[in-house]
Amino acid sequence: MVDSSFPRYAYDDDLIAAARRDEWTRVRVYRLTDTVVVLGSGSRPEVELNLDACRADDVPVLRRRGGGCAVVLDPGNVIVSVVVTGLPFGRHRQHFDTLTAWLIDGLTRIGIPGIDQAGICDLVLGDRKVGGACLHRCRDLLYYSASLLIDPDVDKVIRYLKHPPREPEYRRGRSHAAFMGSLAVPVVDTRRRRIAVATGVDRPAGATDGAGALQVAARLRRALHAVDPVPHGLAAMAHHGRVGGISALV
Repeated sequence: MVDSSFPRYAYDDDLIAAARRDEWTRVRVYRLTDTVVVLGSGSRPEVELNLDACRADDVPVLRRRGGGCAVVLDPGNVIVSVVVTGLPFGRHRQHFDTLTAWLIDGLTRIGIPGIDQAGICDLVLGDRKVGGACLHRCRDLLYYSASLLIDPDVDKVIRYLKHPPREPEYRRGRSHAAFMGSLAVPVVDTRRRRIAVATGVDRPAGATDGAGALQVAARLRRALHAVDPVPHGLAAMAHHGRVGGISALV
């Protein structure tokens, strides 16, 4: 039985409410100013978290609508959330694929190329995870939220999260530190160099000053505003609702 005592991750509640109200697609790009630990909808905290460390540091533990294992969100992450109405239930993997491709395209447009999809919904640079996402379906509403590892505090991840009880094949049992990458890279055009920086190999001094989470959020917000957040792969399946337009991007 899922422990329901943890508060809900509520940062996108207003986005969901607005989409339900007028059936317009909503997109939000933002970062948190504090650190929180977020459980998946079915996560067992005693299995996934170092609860004593969370309590000792007075770090909030929240539970999100979407599935997956627990994550740490800190100011070095950028969060991209999408709410779409008018979609029939099902086809979850197809929705993941469509929205992941849209997000990767947005990152490429702001000068962060070379990102691929791995597992079900992870974003990777080389063999390092640089983003993850979850999906929640409720009747005809789809809520997608992805967290991008721009300059994550890996020490906090190690402190607050146990090794996950399930993992994508490409993780291969690696520790958090060996598995997580970073998109806080200087402006470099070659994929080889970008992968080297993201994996901590030959990382130049001051690399994290090149594209902090705040700057990436601002640039990505502009890029996603210019691209239909619901590509034809989703729009074709919509039976009602104003799919394909943005009424709010904040």
